[in-house]
Amino acid sequence: MRTFSLLKGQPVFNTKSGQKIGEVCDLCISSNGKVNGLLIKKGVFFKQSFFLDIEKVASFGLDGIMIDDDGHLVKLKDDPEYTLTHQHSLDGMMMLSKSGESLGLLKDVYFQEELGTIIGYEITDGFFSDLTEGKQVIQSGKPLAIGKDAIIVDVNNT
Repeated sequence: MRTFSLLKGQPVFNTKSGQKIGEVCDLCISSNGKVNGLLIKKGVFFKQSFFLDIEKVASFGLDGIMIDDDGHLVKLKDDPEYTLTHQHSLDGMMMLSKSGESLGLLKDVYFQEELGTIIGYEITDGFFSDLTEGKQVIQSGKPLAIGKDAIIVDVNNT
């Protein structure tokens, strides 16, 4: 299990050549709350975004992401359904329980790297609340619903 904040900025390496290919810059998330892949920034001066399917990752290490083939990176033509921080961003969206209770604003996600399953959501009630109470983690085994105005999650059935 890992959070996106720990994954962001990690280098991506080719296991056969040992060459650094790029860096993780975001998660691609489907409307049912599954991590489909990673957005990888590649290039020195003119950085371009590439999509890396989560199933094509050979391993998630503490200091880097390993892939077997540079061909697994696909040039990003269409915008992903949702991302955590880029286009169609979920960062800062209001989270509500299925019963209509406001849980806070989304800051980070906990997910199982190999499966791409989101298993928890780090939420905030604001800067001062984070200082006094800390950030809260909501666990949910059920897929969430992502709408234009809010993210709905079932917190009762984990």
